[in-house]
Amino acid sequence: MSKSPYRPYTPNPEQLALMPTVSGNTINGLGETAFRRPAAVYWHDPDTIEHGKLQQWFYTQDPDNKAIARARAARAKIQANEVPPVTGEPLIQTASVWSQELAAYTKTLDLELFGITAFRSEWAFDGKDLDFQWAVMLGFAHDYEQVKTAPEATAGAEVIRQYGRASKASKEVATWIRQRGWFAAPHAGPLAGPMLLIPPAIECGFGELGKHGSIINEEYGSSFRLACVLTNVPLISTPSVSYDVDDFCSRCQVCANACPPDAILPEKVPVRGATKWYVDFDKCIPFFNENYGCAICISVCPWSIPGRGPRIVEQLKRRAQRQKMP
Repeated sequence: MSKSPYRPYTPNPEQLALMPTVSGNTINGLGETAFRRPAAVYWHDPDTIEHGKLQQWFYTQDPDNKAIARARAARAKIQANEVPPVTGEPLIQTASVWSQELAAYTKTLDLELFGITAFRSEWAFDGKDLDFQWAVMLGFAHDYEQVKTAPEATAGAEVIRQYGRASKASKEVATWIRQRGWFAAPHAGPLAGPMLLIPPAIECGFGELGKHGSIINEEYGSSFRLACVLTNVPLISTPSVSYDVDDFCSRCQVCANACPPDAILPEKVPVRGATKWYVDFDKCIPFFNENYGCAICISVCPWSIPGRGPRIVEQLKRRAQRQKMP
């Protein structure tokens, strides 16, 4: 029996009429065993994507909601701030010094997670050729008391607020680099920008991919947002991490049971040449659009409960040790 109070879910017919003939899963590469770069499916220029009308429809829902309107207005002010141009001659110093100074600077900013990874062209969307060597990744935790109300407007407003923090901090990091004579390009959602953010966030140590398609971090679970800054400043990667999230997610059904449209696949599947957890886009997006961006799956994830993650990691370590015993 379903545990979701929102099931059975029937999408709004007005929205269904805007669905394109091509499946979002097809655009995402579901079932494909060969590698290809990702294609734009959502949160891009709506005039350039198949699901553009759906994306525009999202903003027509509950337009007078005060919590959402306030959050969007505050975020818009932050997004309107321009990043200053590169100034002066490029500062020349070792990658170790650059990395240490950058890490120290980010500790003065309003963010929770910081990491560095070498940029990979495979992360860029098809048609986007990015000439960068490094991706500086930033993470911004939700207020759990707000996001756990998902799919209510309070959770949606909290997500918007974190995107505002992400925009501010990524611009501050880009400015810091530009003031030292090097170019840096900031990016924060909700628009998808030129590249995927989850893969580099995993590579730099933010966590592992969970069944719900979001990163699971030991401290913040899945309850955080991402931003990045691309640059060619010499840097050193921070290491990736592993705490057997796959083992946990393969047995846990919390997010799958809570998902109103039953969009979370029970097993890993091939997606553009990689076997991974996947959320059915065509099932997910209608409820997402009608309910402030939803966020149910990340709010109910056991790892997202404050203080729970470290205990889960210890449990998984003990489980792994038991399995190694003869």
